[in-house]
Amino acid sequence: MKIKKSILALIPYPPGKPIEELTREYGIQSVIKLASNENPLGPSPLALRAIRKALSQLHRYPDGSGYYLKQSLGRFLGVSPEQILLGNGSNEIIELALKTFLKPGFEVISPVPSFLVYEKAVQAMGGKNILVPLKRFTIDLEAIRGRINPRTQIIIINNPNNPTGTIIKRKIWERFLSSIPDRVLILLDEAYIDFVEDPDCPNGLDYLHSGKNLIVFRTFSKAYGLAGLRIGYGLTRPELADYINRVRQPFNVNSLAQAGALGALKDQAFYEKTLSLVRAGKKAIEGELARMGLFFVPSQTNYILIKVPQKAQVVYEAMLKKGIIIRSMKEYGLEEYIRVNIGLPEENRRFLRALKQVLNRKINIRQD
Repeated sequence: MKIKKSILALIPYPPGKPIEELTREYGIQSVIKLASNENPLGPSPLALRAIRKALSQLHRYPDGSGYYLKQSLGRFLGVSPEQILLGNGSNEIIELALKTFLKPGFEVISPVPSFLVYEKAVQAMGGKNILVPLKRFTIDLEAIRGRINPRTQIIIINNPNNPTGTIIKRKIWERFLSSIPDRVLILLDEAYIDFVEDPDCPNGLDYLHSGKNLIVFRTFSKAYGLAGLRIGYGLTRPELADYINRVRQPFNVNSLAQAGALGALKDQAFYEKTLSLVRAGKKAIEGELARMGLFFVPSQTNYILIKVPQKAQVVYEAMLKKGIIIRSMKEYGLEEYIRVNIGLPEENRRFLRALKQVLNRKINIRQD
């Protein structure tokens, strides 16, 4: 069998280390995972209740249209159900958009470093990646605009950007959006928009009627604590949604994911509790990092990018031995950076204690 060159050249996405494997490998009983930007509170109690109720219907196929979830999301967000796409995580909708609109050999512009799935999905679809470096850890929209040419079909923007946690400001975004040719599709990934505190951050919902070819992606994995169910959604013009739905598999979102998302939407108290926990934890961690003399990127998300005085992989391995799973940014080209998500207060304190022990001295790291 002859395999496409684009597939042969693909490097698999590097998953986080599972807790069970770490326990077995290192013989550590108490393990905390701060690597995948998950909700430390777990899922909403109302989501769990809805999931339990749905268990008795597992012999039935899921609702292929996601009717009730789209109705609920539409009311919650102020959009019509026809504008909503449901996916097995927001990743799937991004891939569906590429599958629907990207012609083989044509170009997709995206920032780097950013979410690794973009580059891999484009390559798998036979497209050509045009990667534009960040500017001071922030997506450089001016440079992205400068790379547009007749073969450009799609632009992918991650706001806030993963792994840096930085945002694009409203005026810069609006100037960029107005300058994009109508033939170009813009994919705006807002997986972490729930955690943003800066009022100058644009909200993708406000631009759905801009006349541009825009698809906004969001997820229930982060603030709503449903990462294990893989449930995300996209927002766009009805005609673009219709094209993607022609490509989408009919039962791509399972019954429990739909039930859990419906329950989570009803639990705004849990949502607000999550945001408060993340904001307090982030403030505490950033304050301690500053006292340690470590450079970090101020974040508008539930994670922090931190520069360490040695190779990130070395720090990652040392933290593993202390029962703490963080993320080395080696795969992102940031070999001196780690990323840690905000956990419960005691988990945050344990992370900081272990980091001090691993670094073994008080240091002063400046931004390059």
